[in-house]
Amino acid sequence: MFNTLTERLSATFKNLRGKGRLTEADIDATAREIRRALLDADVAVPAVRQFIKQVKERALGQEVSEALNPGQQVVKIVQGELEDILGGETRKISFAKNPPTVIMLVGLQGAGKTTLAGKLSQHLKQEGHTPLLVAADLQRPNAVKQLEVNGERAGVPVYAPHPGVSSEHEDPTGDPVQVATTGLQEAKNRQHDVVIIDTAGRLGVDQELM
Repeated sequence: MFNTLTERLSATFKNLRGKGRLTEADIDATAREIRRALLDADVAVPAVRQFIKQVKERALGQEVSEALNPGQQVVKIVQGELEDILGGETRKISFAKNPPTVIMLVGLQGAGKTTLAGKLSQHLKQEGHTPLLVAADLQRPNAVKQLEVNGERAGVPVYAPHPGVSSEHEDPTGDPVQVATTGLQEAKNRQHDVVIIDTAGRLGVDQELM
């Protein structure tokens, strides 16, 4: 989602570069493109409306009219509003006093949890931690294999006692709760200070799968 949004916004901002002065029409056109990009990225309509309102108010104010580079100033405004809507300041991971710290990736299917698991493990490793990836997504075809590949790229070990399914026609037979439990014990035995558990991810309303 963020990659697509970045591409769309970058294309939109190209039209603003080099302009010595922005008209209201320029700002309206930019706002329309930003609105489309956010809606295409499945951002909630009320959130988009509020976001666009904030951007336009700031872009039409003195903040931009007095700027030496109005186009860049609009980009800065959009960046600031995006940071605010995503929670403001970066929140760091709170590590457990008694390792390992457990990070379980949950949420919507297809949101990129397995890819994030690999990237997060690599980031933590670069910061001096010793993460262990746990393959508890036994529902999505080849999810376990994908995590193993991501772990190999990151140089991080993967605990994968069950292969999961290799096609949509297979019925899942493994127990993800058991994989997570034994994975945590494995991390303790091997003295990993962070455990990242990849899961199939579900909506909270689906009680059985949760």
